[in-house]
Amino acid sequence: MNHPVPVFPEAESFPEDFSLESNYTFNHDTLRYIQLAARRGVYDIRGMGAKRKLPTFDDLTFLTASASRYPLEGYREKCTTRTVLGTRFASRPIELAMPITFAGMSFGALSANIKEALGRAATMLGTTTTTGDGGMTPEERESSRTLVYQVLPSRYGFNPNDLRKADAIEVVLGQGAKPGGGGMLLGQKITERVAKMRTLPVGVDQRSACRHPDWTGADDLALKIEELREITEWRVPIYVKIGATRVKNDVMLAVKAGADVVVLDGMQGGTAATQQVFIEHTGIPTIAAVRQAREALEEMDMVGVVQLIVSGGIRSGADVAKAIALGANAVSIGMGALVALGCNSSFYVQGTQRISAQADYRQLGTAPGSCHHCHTGRCPVGITTQDPVLQERVRPEDGARHLKSYFQTMNMELTTLARACGKSDVHHLEPEDLVGLTIEAAAMAGVPLAGTDWIPGVVAR
Repeated sequence: MNHPVPVFPEAESFPEDFSLESNYTFNHDTLRYIQLAARRGVYDIRGMGAKRKLPTFDDLTFLTASASRYPLEGYREKCTTRTVLGTRFASRPIELAMPITFAGMSFGALSANIKEALGRAATMLGTTTTTGDGGMTPEERESSRTLVYQVLPSRYGFNPNDLRKADAIEVVLGQGAKPGGGGMLLGQKITERVAKMRTLPVGVDQRSACRHPDWTGADDLALKIEELREITEWRVPIYVKIGATRVKNDVMLAVKAGADVVVLDGMQGGTAATQQVFIEHTGIPTIAAVRQAREALEEMDMVGVVQLIVSGGIRSGADVAKAIALGANAVSIGMGALVALGCNSSFYVQGTQRISAQADYRQLGTAPGSCHHCHTGRCPVGITTQDPVLQERVRPEDGARHLKSYFQTMNMELTTLARACGKSDVHHLEPEDLVGLTIEAAAMAGVPLAGTDWIPGVVAR
């Protein structure tokens, strides 16, 4: 039976697209979520990071030099970027040419070609790359002059012999995209090689543990760190990585347990695969986390003794400069590196050729710029895949070249901003050089609101 369409007398005064407007609480995304949950009875799993609008480093701006401060001349006056990590206990601290590193991303989540590209780029740039879950590949160790080896709750791929080959060790307690949760690797990405490295059956979905079986508190963590130091004869720095949640307490516990370096991963951090509810509804934004970490180190009188690496949504040289000004000694880049390699591009590059990937995006039901299908193993541009055909879409030499250009660009932007603030060393940037453009960002970062001396939540207005 056909029902007549109701006619509203005042319809002429409605906007033309009135029928397309959505309810703010039950908007199109919420409707879709509820409908899919009702039909399937399972939660969504996806890759990348949070899609909601969050406070970012874009909400801060620098107070550069003018009459009351003197800028440095970019063509004649140097601004150094040398960065040293792990000076607390290690006999061989890490020395970097720049304060920008590659984040831990696993072989399994990424192809072997991508891991090699990351290693090659890190070596050319004078920085570090990191193994991620699942162990160390020969390609990665051979291509990386300075390699950080992750020790994770899953123990996947853990090998004491590989541990001794590392230049630093990163004990992972959490990740920004999924603090309190473990990683995931779906069966379509678990090939024979990945399965052998992780001691898993081929083609079966894998979920990593969320808590390491060797410790339940700070005292146990201290014993584990001491054990790792003994294995490596106290040569290499020990990092402790935390997801940004209860930051101040977590940083203090990591320092008390003996960490040389704390790695802090904010809410905007990416992942290859996890539950969407983790990505969107756990953790705190990176700009808030950096301030709390700095305060923890200050209270323990550990600034300059324990170094701080910050990650999670850092995309540009401006982001790097702001993170350092807020208290970081270095930053770590994950998603930005994947984008530099071609993630969400409409084409992939082989030599001088640009080849369209549009058809592969359509098969996934997505489009360039909107793809978050890292977990499927069907990456159209050959990054987050183990497919032997797809992974050849990024050759290590091409990927390394693009990564090198991206990191060099960020480093130039970083020094440009530091010089404009009158700094001859990027590590001289400080909170006093920043103001917030919104009340929320000023409160989170602990800097004044632009045009005022008011720090929301700290100084009475």
